[in-house]
Amino acid sequence: LSPGSPYQPVIEALGNHPQKKFYNVSKLGGAKYETLPYSIRVLFESSIRNCDGCLVKETDAMNILDWKRNQNHVEVPFCPARVVLQDFTGIPAMVDFAAMREAVRNAGGDPVKVNPACPTGLTVDHSLQIDFSKCAIQNAPNPGGGDCQKAAGKLSPLKAQARKAPCRAQSGCKGPCGAADPGRPSGQFSAQIENTPLLCPFHLQPVPEPETVLKNQEMEFGRNRERLQFFKWSSKVFKNISIIPPETGMAHQVNLEYLSRVVFEVKDFLYPDSVVGTDSHTTMVNGLGILGWGVGGIETEAVMLGMPVTLTLPEVVGCELTGAASPLATSIDIVLSITKHLRQADVAGKFVEFFGSGVSQLSVADRTTIANMCPEYGAFLSFFPVDNVTLKHLKHTGFDKAKLEVMEAYLKAVKLFRNYESSSREPEYSQVVQINLSSIVPYVSGPKRSQDRVAVNNMKTDFQACLNEKSGVKGFQIAAEKQNDIVPVQYEGNEYKLSHGCIVIAAVISCTNNCNPSVMLAAGLLAKKAVEAGLVVKPYIRTSLSPGSGMVTHYLSSSGVLPYLSKLGFEVVGYGCSTCVGNTAPLPEAIRNAIKQGDLIACGVLSGTKNFEGRLCDCVRANYLASPPLVVAYAIAGTVRIDFETEPLGTGFNGKSIYLRDIWPTRKELHTVEEECVISSMFKELKEKMEKGNKRWNLLEAPESTLFPWDLKSTYIRCPSFFDKLAKEPVSPQPIENAHVLLYLGDSVTTDHISPAGSIARSSAAAKYLTSKGLTPREFNSYGARRGNDAVMTRGTFANIKLLNKFIGKPAPKTIHFPSGQTLDVFEAAELYQKEGIPVIILAGKKYGLGSSRDWAAKGPFLLGVKAVLAESYEKVHRSQLIGIGIAPLQFLPGENPSTLGLTGREQFSILFPPELSPRMTLDIKTSTGKIFHVIALFESDMEITLYKCGGSLNFVARRFL
Repeated sequence: LSPGSPYQPVIEALGNHPQKKFYNVSKLGGAKYETLPYSIRVLFESSIRNCDGCLVKETDAMNILDWKRNQNHVEVPFCPARVVLQDFTGIPAMVDFAAMREAVRNAGGDPVKVNPACPTGLTVDHSLQIDFSKCAIQNAPNPGGGDCQKAAGKLSPLKAQARKAPCRAQSGCKGPCGAADPGRPSGQFSAQIENTPLLCPFHLQPVPEPETVLKNQEMEFGRNRERLQFFKWSSKVFKNISIIPPETGMAHQVNLEYLSRVVFEVKDFLYPDSVVGTDSHTTMVNGLGILGWGVGGIETEAVMLGMPVTLTLPEVVGCELTGAASPLATSIDIVLSITKHLRQADVAGKFVEFFGSGVSQLSVADRTTIANMCPEYGAFLSFFPVDNVTLKHLKHTGFDKAKLEVMEAYLKAVKLFRNYESSSREPEYSQVVQINLSSIVPYVSGPKRSQDRVAVNNMKTDFQACLNEKSGVKGFQIAAEKQNDIVPVQYEGNEYKLSHGCIVIAAVISCTNNCNPSVMLAAGLLAKKAVEAGLVVKPYIRTSLSPGSGMVTHYLSSSGVLPYLSKLGFEVVGYGCSTCVGNTAPLPEAIRNAIKQGDLIACGVLSGTKNFEGRLCDCVRANYLASPPLVVAYAIAGTVRIDFETEPLGTGFNGKSIYLRDIWPTRKELHTVEEECVISSMFKELKEKMEKGNKRWNLLEAPESTLFPWDLKSTYIRCPSFFDKLAKEPVSPQPIENAHVLLYLGDSVTTDHISPAGSIARSSAAAKYLTSKGLTPREFNSYGARRGNDAVMTRGTFANIKLLNKFIGKPAPKTIHFPSGQTLDVFEAAELYQKEGIPVIILAGKKYGLGSSRDWAAKGPFLLGVKAVLAESYEKVHRSQLIGIGIAPLQFLPGENPSTLGLTGREQFSILFPPELSPRMTLDIKTSTGKIFHVIALFESDMEITLYKCGGSLNFVARRFL
């Protein structure tokens, strides 16, 4: 509560809970308030509560209340209630905090004052790599045994088992699975669960972790010890921060299941929960009625230090859902269908708010899945107001009854509770998009972009079209005479035949879908039916199951489907982002060689949100996003060139052909299992596990000094150079004179192309640096693990093998150093330019900066010496990130681009900034050939101009301590 707020008189007591206080913003706003979309009401409440006349002014609150008139052209501040970080972007944020403490101390300030100003949760979830999978040891409890089967009354035994793995009598379990315990109620969980063990599916007692998980965990802690120690130091030294240790879950899952509060209560004062985070999936919490979105690490650090985020009042698109989806349509089908509709509606940069009769038919899990995908269809966020479905969900997940009563009373008092049975008027939206759920059929998405949907019944035809089509966003341009080529390969003593469309990676991964029990259970039930029918997955396919949290393992295990998934190769490999961020173990050498020999279009199928070309593996060129049960189905089929309606998945027992319809679980089956297995005790035990941590983390030693003791030999943690020019007063923007173009890029350059992600290639500049430090390739780890080392990350910037630089003419992380004429790695060319004192800029096309990994997509170019980016258009958050680090985002005038202006990119460019910049000011650019053209300085507000003048938000915030 801001002590200077002029709105103190509207503080009221809450009905039957007079000790609880809140701002009654519904009375303050009057009739105009009731016309606001629910998401805008949250912004309005925040502006009233945080109004201090400085960072948040009365005019800001009134501008929000007058949203309908001010949308799209008035900027307002927003103070989120909390922040969430994941370790890929969290570690550079915390390294920056440590460096800021150092800089403030050196400049005469008090470093102890440098702390997060709002509750901050950091989840260490991106350090997991799949080093081990398909362990030879049969590590799941054997569901066989007649007596045990009868006692459980659920599953039949596996038809074939390599070896029987007993329950191994741990934590009170009554011996091997063959010894039934009829006295134990079905669905009961042990209270002795630690570190997410599997449960015996019949006794529901803990059994040892699968060897695969233990080995991956051991490797994770071994290779990441140094950065984990830094996190442990951060948890000891910084106030107001909670570190969620490894092997607990992924950031957006933990945010949803553990950190989310829906309504904050601080000293009996109530206000809506809201959040910003460095994970692009932060938007997931909007499905729970919590306003939240993803921002970069630079913006997040400013929020952590008490600064508001600023946003232009957005358009709010009302998405009216009607009807009910087909029984075969999963949440992913709904998500991809909504993605298509909203992309066509052009919701980029807008809020989407759902309403209509169809919303009440969606579970919270369905809503969070839909909200989680909003970065993929370009929306700023997708909001589901709290309703009765939300309250029932919170009750089942262990929320205290008294707390729920207060929550409901408060949300109704401020009109943030949605009642679909009420006759009250709907809010006024900028536009309304109608979607009939009954029209949705199963889809996959790919082969290169998440927005390219393909109906499952049209998959075979569409892939054939991709083979024929010219190379581009969908096509592979394979000659007609080579489209049916078959490459025989020997693997583990057997011969297999690979062809175009063969599947070599199938991953049910820790992203998006794991918040929704129905789709994960559907995968498990399909696996159960498949195994019982005698179907198998070819052993060379890299299969994996990386649950989002221990809760997923709980319900897969307690429902008895986990052994069947394991039997098909979908074995739990660990908890955290893996395949989705490129942390996939290499394919078997024989398979890689066969793919290269035949120049085959091999495929990956995953239940995630990112499928950019080359992201999973450099030899897997086609990647499809699919629901978890379809991932399993395609893995069994072994190819995407299949028509599930007319062609069998394979041959089962007795030579019988098995079709997808024979093993697809019904909605009734799913509902029954979900009711039995997804219960409040799972959430309760998961929360206890999060609070306890794990043994490896608890035993980890870390320093406790106020300033971090930097190790100059470290290749993981390094003090960055962002504060080298920290001064008490900002200076006017300096002109950019005679700059060369470092890169000349086309349309849809993603932050995956810019920011380092995945494994470190042996021939890369980053690899050369690490080798010079005495490391072997086995010790390189991933870029994500080394985000705390600016030397590695700068060398990895623009190092993506699919980067298409027009100077080079083919995909490669190369460019031309024009003074010498040499073709070099991007880092090497940038390093030469910096030594020569020559500034550099980037030329780009439309939608520059799509995707996630945004933090180093700005920091990396800055450290490469990039002074400005000149593009046709930008992804909104990335544009903001460029300003936040001190790079000027410039935009061609409408209808203009390098081609229309006759630019080759080989010219030198000079840009003069006037002393008094203003938002969207037109600037002149002069080239070395004498050409002069105009561009827009894409600063949207005075605050952004202030940040740019200060050298970015980090220096702006640090200056406050001086």
